[in-house]
Amino acid sequence: MKHIVSVSLGSSTRDHKANIELLGEQFRIERIGMDGVLDAALAKIKELDGKVDAIGLGGIDVYLYAGSDRYALRDGLRLLGAATRTPVVDGSGLKNTLERQAVSYLQNDLGLDLRGRKVLMVSALDRFGMAQALVDAGADVLFGDFIFALDLDKPVRGLAEFEALARRYLPDACKLPFQFFYPTGKKQERPPEPKYPQYYEEAAIIAGDFHFMRSFMPDRLDGKLVLTNTVTARDIEDLRARGVSRLVTSTPDFGGRSFGTNVVEAALVAFLGKRPDDIVPDDYKHAIAQLNLRPRLIELNATATA
Repeated sequence: MKHIVSVSLGSSTRDHKANIELLGEQFRIERIGMDGVLDAALAKIKELDGKVDAIGLGGIDVYLYAGSDRYALRDGLRLLGAATRTPVVDGSGLKNTLERQAVSYLQNDLGLDLRGRKVLMVSALDRFGMAQALVDAGADVLFGDFIFALDLDKPVRGLAEFEALARRYLPDACKLPFQFFYPTGKKQERPPEPKYPQYYEEAAIIAGDFHFMRSFMPDRLDGKLVLTNTVTARDIEDLRARGVSRLVTSTPDFGGRSFGTNVVEAALVAFLGKRPDDIVPDDYKHAIAQLNLRPRLIELNATATA
């Protein structure tokens, strides 16, 4: 049996385990939350090194993308380097494939015409492939990174502007503690504090990291489609209560839970039997097709605008 562990800087209340079978091979998938404590995550990775088949990093990205440029978070690199024998991945190698396919799923399987449809991408830096695919499909995408990460009412509505701002600010921003970029630990359990609700209200589709969108979401999201992943049963019921019409997760259901992209990437690394540096995008594409990994759709409420 392959053993995959996600060491997450998120809350331990979201921990989960599942045993799954992929093409006749058994996988034990486990998520362990470190409640936002970086040193605890470093210690856990060192403890697991050489004892499990692959490790995923949750609650933090090592690499952020804008166009063809890649930026590395200082704290993410520390975690990546904590293991010397077991492969460690943060999900960014797979996001560019899996999350582009989620946009294709909206068009081809759900029959959504994305042309001109308003999309709030709460954070595009950690899901640039999804943002780019939405733009390519003709959607009217608002990039919310500056609004929600920096609390600046600065909507960005074009890829070129977004990439130019990333080149200007990210080299210095990546040196900041990871908590600057992302809600971790107990912050993930706090009730949402609505902020800039007009951008949620004007969008038909809310896309991106779930914790980011949840942190600032308004009480009502009637008729919206949410495109994300890493949701628990409680998260799903919360979205239903807010009036969300449809939930699409870019990662499939494993034992009743859509794990983070880092978990799926770690499982694919173990499945492929290669070191992450030796894996190319086509390897992931073929593995996704071979394993028939598909987005998950949950119909939450009948009324839909998306």
